[in-house]
Amino acid sequence: MKAWSKEPPERKRHLVSSGPGTALTILLILARGFAQTGSPEQVSTTQQAPLSVAGAGTQSPYAGSVPEGKRTNEVLPLSLKQAIERALRNNLGLLLGSDNLLTARGEKWKELSSLLPNVSAAATQSVTQIDLAALGLRLKFPGVPSVVGPVGVFDARAYLSAPLFDWHLIQRERGARANETAAQYSFKNARELVILAAGNAYLLTIAAGARVDAAQAQVETAQALYSKARDQQTAGVIPAIDVLRAQVEAQTRQQQLIVARNDYAKQKLTLARIIGLAPGQEFNVTDKAPYAPLTAISVEQALERAYRSRPDYQAALEEVRGAERFRQAAVAEHLPSLNVAGNYGVAGVNAAESHGVFQMGATLAIPVFAGGRARADQLQADSTLRQTRQQLDNLRGQIDYEVRAALLDLNAAAEEVEVSRRNLDLANQTLEQARDRFTAGVADNLEVVEAQEAVASANENFIAGVYAHNLAKLSLARAVGFAEEGVKQYLEK
Repeated sequence: MKAWSKEPPERKRHLVSSGPGTALTILLILARGFAQTGSPEQVSTTQQAPLSVAGAGTQSPYAGSVPEGKRTNEVLPLSLKQAIERALRNNLGLLLGSDNLLTARGEKWKELSSLLPNVSAAATQSVTQIDLAALGLRLKFPGVPSVVGPVGVFDARAYLSAPLFDWHLIQRERGARANETAAQYSFKNARELVILAAGNAYLLTIAAGARVDAAQAQVETAQALYSKARDQQTAGVIPAIDVLRAQVEAQTRQQQLIVARNDYAKQKLTLARIIGLAPGQEFNVTDKAPYAPLTAISVEQALERAYRSRPDYQAALEEVRGAERFRQAAVAEHLPSLNVAGNYGVAGVNAAESHGVFQMGATLAIPVFAGGRARADQLQADSTLRQTRQQLDNLRGQIDYEVRAALLDLNAAAEEVEVSRRNLDLANQTLEQARDRFTAGVADNLEVVEAQEAVASANENFIAGVYAHNLAKLSLARAVGFAEEGVKQYLEK
């Protein structure tokens, strides 16, 4: 029996995890900067959260990349499709996933090698001279020299060894094969997570750019009102307090524009890191925030598709199959094994004076007592099998939660967009009427300032609503297991 002294492959933990909550964690990490920005009145340049796992202090591999190419002086136009294509080439999470797939494939071939024949060849030409006295033959016989040789020996053979039947090795190879399949599904899962990360970062960049445009428009409006108030004060129509109030509002909007531009620049840096742009490469996003209502899908249909299509769930199923095989392999350490070994070649004094020789034999090995090693291996395999089954059950529940939560978020976000759109129209009408009243001298500019604040808040709510709606689409595509197709179907419009 071949000793099992190494850690089984099913116990290894890869950097690219297929465990539950990975996609949700990435979305929360990437969206935290947007969520923490808040309304224009609460913006701070220090509120952008780092792309790290909460509480762990380590960066997610999906937030990093291997930069591609060299920086150019041109401003690169970047669409959502191009950003995702770059991320699939350069994102660190996917690159590590491909390496993990190679590791699993190597483990499979290592286990398979124990079942395949082992063939080798060797040729030896040696010369030997023997001192009989040194061997203890100190008697002297007439005609017999005390030193024999030199004697030439030539031996060239091919050696073969192969297991005829070893249930322990067969089950280990099947377990490693299941783990390789699980690694393939994990690699597909890594692709979906990369698409999720890149798509969300692109949406965040669009939202940050929309904030800059909104802040610029608010600056122009506030500056125009300040100029109007100053002219009216010069004409003696309004008091100085109205001019001061308009000046404070204009400077406040200037400050918020500065913050919005800074946040936009930082969000572009984050996007560049995720998709692997060369450091310092200037680019502009070319797509605008898409918004289109999504055809409703029932919870039952979404769950059925998720359990059938999600690669992380399929990977977890394969990990359970692999753990079952390794447990059977541990139990099989008590069973006999049959092996065959032999060699064939030529031997003689030299190559010219040689003749054929061979040896062949079969060995039946029956384990009797191995010091409890088989029992220890079985206990470890039982523990691993229970853990993988528990993780599978947990992932099934997590998928149910993610699907239901994504559908709830999608419905709520769609309603939020419609309400915020109407609210923005009303806020703009209120501002226009307040400006007319101020110009006509029937109201002071306090009413105008309040209307400006309402427009700014409505703009922020609309931007956040569109982002939340698109993010809910991404979450739903991920939850049901077709993120790559879902991005094209939901966002590229």
